[in-house]
Amino acid sequence: MSRGLFIGLMSGTSMDGIDGVLVELPATGTCEVLGHVHRPFEPALRDSLFQLNSSGPDELHAAALAGNGIALAYAEVVRALLDGHCVDAQQITAIGAHGQTVRHRPGEFDRWGYTCQLLNGALLAELSGINVICDFRSRDVAAGGQGAPLVPAFHRAVFGVRGQATAVLNIGGIANLSLLHADGRTAGHDCGPGNVLLDLWCHRHTGRTYDADGCWSMQGHPSSALLQHLMQEPFLSRRPPKSTGRDLFHGSWLDAELASLPGGMGGLRPVDVQATLVQFTAQSIVADLRREMPDANRVLVCGGGACNAALMQALQQGLRGVEVAPIQSVYRMDPFHVEAAAFAWLARQFHAGQAGNCIDVTGARGPRILGASYPA
Repeated sequence: MSRGLFIGLMSGTSMDGIDGVLVELPATGTCEVLGHVHRPFEPALRDSLFQLNSSGPDELHAAALAGNGIALAYAEVVRALLDGHCVDAQQITAIGAHGQTVRHRPGEFDRWGYTCQLLNGALLAELSGINVICDFRSRDVAAGGQGAPLVPAFHRAVFGVRGQATAVLNIGGIANLSLLHADGRTAGHDCGPGNVLLDLWCHRHTGRTYDADGCWSMQGHPSSALLQHLMQEPFLSRRPPKSTGRDLFHGSWLDAELASLPGGMGGLRPVDVQATLVQFTAQSIVADLRREMPDANRVLVCGGGACNAALMQALQQGLRGVEVAPIQSVYRMDPFHVEAAAFAWLARQFHAGQAGNCIDVTGARGPRILGASYPA
């Protein structure tokens, strides 16, 4: 335990599976990823999670079973990490587990709103024999915050450089920015869709779960009319703090936008829509970065979007004069490891009795220790 070993588990908005990392988090504030495991969701579990993103019959029963399923899948990732690196469960201080977001509505309906990340934390603790910290977002929401994004505090601790204006851009299902200002201030927010619409449209028209390297989108021609129409989405013009998810950006939203396009779809092919969605994702990020951090001189990209060449090219074109690079080109951390490592770090913060939120990011009334604990 003296080494400060933690496990971070992340399953994001893309719902493509679980990333687990074994990390060393000594008191010095550094973060070293010692191992990584990825496991795709079983199709039945993935289908149930998609269904739980909208209202349906017997939701309480379905959500409880899905929470158990996620705990079982997380436990398999934990076992693979321990076995693969010859580490005993007793050596791990805690698991930081995000759970699977199926609803995120902070500040709506009543003054509190809610956020829901499915995971049976007690079952994961029972199966792994390790202390589990989860449900990180709820405490921030209870304090009037957005509950998201939570990673900027981790990004500041690990990637922040005093005197340098750096943005860390995570492109998962949703795109979010961490703004590490040169004077030490930290800000951040969700920008809009990351891969969620790209994956949805690709699966609908090709049968593939995602557009590998953006190759399909490169065969299309973006529509300036459709792009301008999509950019009118009110969320994009809101000032931070703000967060979003599949509650806003989903298939029905996209279908409605396409149906209401002035002049209709014309001769737009599905591949042209995909090319336009790449530009939409990029432009929503570029607009927020230019508005909220005009002095940024470096953008470090993590998440699955860092591997989409078409999206990376669109970002570089929109941010001329700014270095746009995958995070591993600057730091020894794979783009797919960063978010999971952040939840290991949040577990460390809980274990140390230290705040895990950044109030300038979420808008919470004050710093809060985030998470709920399930002892082994």
